[in-house]
Amino acid sequence: MDLDAVADELYGLSPGDFTSAREVRAKSARSEGDRELAERIHRLRRPTLSAWASNLLVRDQPEETRRLLRLGEALRQATEELDGDQLRELSAQQRKVTSALARQAAHLAREAGQPISEEAQREVQETLQAVLADPDAGQEWAAGRLAKPLSAPVGFPALSAASSQASPRSSSRVSSNGRPASRRKEAAGPTAAEPATRTSARTADLEAARARRRARQERLEQARQQAAEADRELTEREGRLTAVEDEQGQAEELARRAEERITELTRALAEAEGERDRAQDAVREAHDQAREAERSVKEARRHARDAAAQVRRLEGQLRRTT
Repeated sequence: MDLDAVADELYGLSPGDFTSAREVRAKSARSEGDRELAERIHRLRRPTLSAWASNLLVRDQPEETRRLLRLGEALRQATEELDGDQLRELSAQQRKVTSALARQAAHLAREAGQPISEEAQREVQETLQAVLADPDAGQEWAAGRLAKPLSAPVGFPALSAASSQASPRSSSRVSSNGRPASRRKEAAGPTAAEPATRTSARTADLEAARARRRARQERLEQARQQAAEADRELTEREGRLTAVEDEQGQAEELARRAEERITELTRALAEAEGERDRAQDAVREAHDQAREAERSVKEARRHARDAAAQVRRLEGQLRRTT
């Protein structure tokens, strides 16, 4: 027995089963003489419903877990020194992705017999946003052992900073040192007073800036492609989820109708059994009456025979006396 194996087992259980299972494992560790392990197991915290749903998403959707981690890496790279339009676009994409995954986590929780509230679903989405913003949070989430929801750092993506420093269609951009880059001069080339070394330095700086810009554009394109791929995948999964939910609703309706039919048939069967019992009672009563009538008939026949015999004797005596 080791802590990782026990934690994997415990955080895969529903919150209602966590505490009792934890105490069983801690007691087992103590009985094996490992008091340190028993104490570490005992310190494992029962997950909140939102943390449990987040863990459930990781365990049930490993490909989505890897996809979100890759998207987070791309977003963090693309966030550096991007303008307002680009940050707003990426932010909208990441909100759509996390919202869809949060709904999927809520669906999985409902299927597991433990529905979560809207507030808990929002906490799941906040956890997923933290995963996109912080690589350490991403690794913690991907382990599937959260005890409480994670919080995303304020300002990721940095829309507020981007909006104040770079507006749409703005002719200025923020340079890598954090200061606004000046507008390019219309005149290309040095003045007569500029030394050749300054011209060379400016040319090198311009080339370096262009290279950084190309690198940023490449990272942005990669992030956009990954975000679009994730968005397409989520759209497909949402469609499948909707279809499954529709099928589930239809199955539940069929089950409800079948239950009503069973209730109706059960009631009819009970009535039929009552009628059968009453009929059987009537049959037994009629049978008893038939037996009594048969006895009466036999008795009447015997009386009739005796009376006829008596008549014959009296008739014989009368003939003898005449």
